[in-house]
Amino acid sequence: MPGKRSAISYTREKGLHLSVFRPLPLDEPALDLERLARLRQVLDTADLAGAVFFDPTNIRYATGTSNMQVYGLHNACRYVFVPTNGPVVLFEFSGCEHLVLGHPGVAEIRPAIPFYYFVTGPRVQEKASVWAAEIADLVSRYGGAQRRVAVDRLDPVGTWALQALGIEITDGQQLISEAKKTKLPLELVAIQNAIGVCEEGMRRMRAALEPGITEQALWSCLHQTNIELGGEWIETRLLTSGPRTNPWYQECSARIIEDGDLVSFDSDLVGPHGYAADISRSWIAGDRPATSAQRRLYALAHEQVRRNMDLFQVGASFREIAEKAWLPPEPYLQNTLPAIAHGIGLVNEYPLILQARHFPSDGYDGSVEADMVLCVESYIGEPGGSAGVKLEQQIRVTPDGPELLSGYPMEIELL
Repeated sequence: MPGKRSAISYTREKGLHLSVFRPLPLDEPALDLERLARLRQVLDTADLAGAVFFDPTNIRYATGTSNMQVYGLHNACRYVFVPTNGPVVLFEFSGCEHLVLGHPGVAEIRPAIPFYYFVTGPRVQEKASVWAAEIADLVSRYGGAQRRVAVDRLDPVGTWALQALGIEITDGQQLISEAKKTKLPLELVAIQNAIGVCEEGMRRMRAALEPGITEQALWSCLHQTNIELGGEWIETRLLTSGPRTNPWYQECSARIIEDGDLVSFDSDLVGPHGYAADISRSWIAGDRPATSAQRRLYALAHEQVRRNMDLFQVGASFREIAEKAWLPPEPYLQNTLPAIAHGIGLVNEYPLILQARHFPSDGYDGSVEADMVLCVESYIGEPGGSAGVKLEQQIRVTPDGPELLSGYPMEIELL
C-alpha cells in the first residue's frame, strides 16, 4: 500500500554485506488494466480514434508489456495501437510474440512491420507503406468516422505514409504525459519497490566505498544490485569523485577514489516493473574528516532540497514554486541546476519545474496535483572549485503535503 516501504533484511557472510530484498506485493495485471483505462479516458477527452506508441516506456504504460526496452529506444522495432474504443493490438518484434502472451490489456498480438533503415535498407518507403496500411485499417475499423490518431515517435517516412491514407496525426507524447502525470495507487507500490532496490544498491555502494576503488567499480555496485533484484537499466553514468564532482554532468571514469574525496552520484535507476528511482547522494570516502569547504557545500545542498520540498502543496502553481524556491547565494548560484524538480514514473516525466531565472525563456506553468511523484534536487559547486555536492529526494504529493519516498539517510555528520 502507498506509504509502506519495501523491506530489506541483512546477513553477513565471509565479511561481505549481503541482503535479501522483499518487495511489496503488486497485482501487475490489475495495474496494466488501470493504466489502460486512464489512457483511454485521455484519448476520449481528446476526441481521437486512438494512439500509436513506439516509445518502449509508453508501450509499457499502455499494455504492461516489456521486450528489449533499451534496444527499442533507438530502433522502432515494436509498437502498439490503442483505440479509444476497441481491442488493443500489440505489434511485437518478430519471433517474440510468446513473450507477451497473457497480458490482460492486449487483445491481439501481431508481428511488427519495421521500416527503419537498418532492417529495410533502401526498401524503407515500401515497408512504411505496408505499415501505414495496417494502421489505417485499424483506424477505419475501430475509429468510425474519426481519423485523428496520436503518435509519440514516428520517422518522417511513416508520417508521410499515414497522411497519404487520410490519417491526421497529433502529438502522442503530450497526450500520454497527461495520463501519467498523477500516479495510480498500484503505481505507487511499483515506485516504492523501485526505490527499495535503489536504496539497497546505495547501501552496497556505501559499503564498497573505500579509498582505492575506481568510480566505475563503485558505480557497478548499483547496476549489479538493480539487475539482481529485478530492475532493468540505469539511464546515465553520473558518479564522480574528488575534483571531478565539479562541474556536474561528468560521467564516471577509471579515476581511483582517494581518502577524503567527495563522491557524488545520481541514481537515474529504472527498477522492477519498469519504474524509476531518481535519488542523489554525496559521501566522503575513507576516514579523513570532511573539510569545512565540503561541509559548506553539503549544508547548502541539504538546505535547498529540504526547503523546496515543502513548496509542493496541492494547488500550488509551477510559477509560484519557481518564485518561492530557495536558491543558494553567489557564487554557488551560477552552477545550480536549472530545475527545481521534475516528475517521475516509468522514467522522468512531466512536469519539469524550472528556477525563476530560467522560467521566462524555458519554463511553463501548471498546477501541483495530489499523487504526483516528483524529484526535488540540488547541485552545489562553486565555479572553478574542486568539489560539488548532488542531493535529490523523491516525493509523493498528498493533500496533507509532500510525503518523502526516498528514505536513504542524508550524511547528518556533514551538517
